[in-house]
Amino acid sequence: MLSHTSAATVRATLPAVGAALPRISERFYERLFTAHPELLRNLFNRGNQADGTQRQALAGSIAAFATALVEHPQVRPDAMLDRIAHKHASLGISAGQYQVVHTHLVAAIAEVLGDAVTPEVATAWDEVYWLMANALIAIERRLYAERGVLLGDTWRPWEVLERVAETDDVVTFRLRPADGREAPSCAPGQYVSVSVELADGARQIRQYSLSGAPADPTRSITVKRVNEVSGHLHDHVRVGDRIELSAPYGDLVLDGTEAPLLLVSAGIGCTPMLAMLHHLADTRYEAPVTVVHGDRFPQAHALRADHRALAGKLPGATVHFWYEEDPEEGDRLGLVDLAQLPPLPEGVQAYLCGPLPFMRAVRTQLLERGVPASAVHYEVFGPDLWLAEA
Repeated sequence: MLSHTSAATVRATLPAVGAALPRISERFYERLFTAHPELLRNLFNRGNQADGTQRQALAGSIAAFATALVEHPQVRPDAMLDRIAHKHASLGISAGQYQVVHTHLVAAIAEVLGDAVTPEVATAWDEVYWLMANALIAIERRLYAERGVLLGDTWRPWEVLERVAETDDVVTFRLRPADGREAPSCAPGQYVSVSVELADGARQIRQYSLSGAPADPTRSITVKRVNEVSGHLHDHVRVGDRIELSAPYGDLVLDGTEAPLLLVSAGIGCTPMLAMLHHLADTRYEAPVTVVHGDRFPQAHALRADHRALAGKLPGATVHFWYEEDPEEGDRLGLVDLAQLPPLPEGVQAYLCGPLPFMRAVRTQLLERGVPASAVHYEVFGPDLWLAEA
């Protein structure tokens, strides 16, 4: 909770600081990578830096946290903090790195806002930063402890057992630990980080949802070719090769509920839904499950046969696939439209994964149908721009 004095200052300056956050974020990363160029090569996603999405995500998260502090001072925004902390833990972020960020963020704020940063303003926003940073440090420390991960021990070697071409641009890699230890436990819907060394010597990291059964002693990731890391995996990783994976992370998970479920995905966003369906089938889930997916056309729908077959193992499941082109018999033509579905069961819990505009549209449809916002859960691949674009 902010101190009374800082809360008043943040409330008064939030419009101005919020408006300047995109420029502050840009200047922050310029300073950070000038001082620590190794971070851009070996930790931060170069693609997200080039297209500006990481800057948007940073600005959005700071603005959202500060707004929550002044509008709901008794309620910590745990959902947002958990999402960020899981991503940080999958990258191996340490507590000491928050001081590095603080140094360059404070300098960026001073450069962009100039004389408007009085001692009172500086103190108040410093308090905002450390409330957020210390909350994240605490959550990340817990996540590391739960997984038995020591500082600096983020990565383990995994061997590729099988490589399956799902579509023209999607490949599934089935993996097992190459260090003789058991695979760490995972929850349905979680992801792992994959670290690869590229041709220019840079080590880049991306997150991929686990698409296989959580109970399986091996692990599967299903990778669409969209960036330099996925391109490297497609072009260079074969059966018998080794890649480095983090422990599983991610807060979009089935939590043991017995409620009716709605699993909605688009494109490669089907991957966490496949893991959830594996789990539901393995545990003989009996509550109603509505499976919805949207794609360009059936042949572009990765794991399409598994998607339908796993749902078919559930006694209360229905499947609804939408395709923009050439739907097959029983499928729908066009974009996902929940208005075409029967009424959703009372108490349904909805899980969404796919492009951000798609998830926003689905969430709006759900709210219009009376599903409470607290029952809608989502996963964003890449920087979380949900808050940044709100």
